[in-house]
Amino acid sequence: METIGTPFLWLVFAGVVLLALVVDLVLMRHGGPHKVTFKEAAWWSLGWVALALAFNAWLWWEAGQRFGAAEGERIGMEFLTGYLVEKALAVDNIFVFLMIFGYFAVPEMQRQRALVIGIIGAIVLRAILIFAGALLLARFHWILYLFGAFLLFTGVKMWRAAGEEPDLDRNPVLRWLTAHVPFVRRYVGSALWIGRGRRRKFTPLFIVIAMIGITDVIFAVDSIPAIFAITADPFIVLTSNVFAVLGLRAMFFLLQGMADRFHLLPYGLALVLVFIGAKMLLVDLYKPPVLLALGVVAAIIGTTIALSLLRPPAARSGHG
Repeated sequence: METIGTPFLWLVFAGVVLLALVVDLVLMRHGGPHKVTFKEAAWWSLGWVALALAFNAWLWWEAGQRFGAAEGERIGMEFLTGYLVEKALAVDNIFVFLMIFGYFAVPEMQRQRALVIGIIGAIVLRAILIFAGALLLARFHWILYLFGAFLLFTGVKMWRAAGEEPDLDRNPVLRWLTAHVPFVRRYVGSALWIGRGRRRKFTPLFIVIAMIGITDVIFAVDSIPAIFAITADPFIVLTSNVFAVLGLRAMFFLLQGMADRFHLLPYGLALVLVFIGAKMLLVDLYKPPVLLALGVVAAIIGTTIALSLLRPPAARSGHG
């Protein structure tokens, strides 16, 4: 399993992520449970993007010092492309998070806590999936074709499902949780459970956090193969993944009031998956430059966002 990750690089990455999480958690706790404003979410979003770009620039420079300018540029572009792909696909997570919060009527004051715990759990689970995927790819090259076919299938399925409202009542994970986990049907502040031992019952907030973590893992099954089409280096895959996930909480509060305005974005995400799946299937015949792949992904996402804003969704007709 080849990687540019040295103990020093892993240490710097871990230090940056831990420091960022501590700052985020301390500031969130200092403000207490509160409704996050659009302005606050915008500043946090810019901060997370700036942190990712700063790490990208440092990695570009560090790799250039070790391997030469051309190799440093390639590594920097792979990180940037992977980050953009993961960031774009993370938008789909947010649409589902919005649906979960609406379904469980999560109070505004508790949404931060649910997102933070869910995202930390998602980072750990993604790390496990990424290292498992890297080990498999290092031993079995043909898995690339399996990933490619899976992404093509997922992209087509996402295109066909775009615009449809998911039905949480039929979600098998939620049905299993509510059938097997004893829980109370009311929120108790920020508590995840009440009582002890056999009398312990979980609050709806616990169910919400579990659903966020499970949902992110399900989406990771799509997004992680997508970034392996860009690079097989586990260091670049994990770092770009984690930096994209770190900004999910801020992005959620940024988009929660305007998600309907990006109604065409799911079609763009479907095209991105189809493009990356095709790229993966053709990897032994033609491997496009990283800059070209970055341009295609950026163009697809940018175009669907622009079209969404230029062509507002049709008003939904009432029922009854």
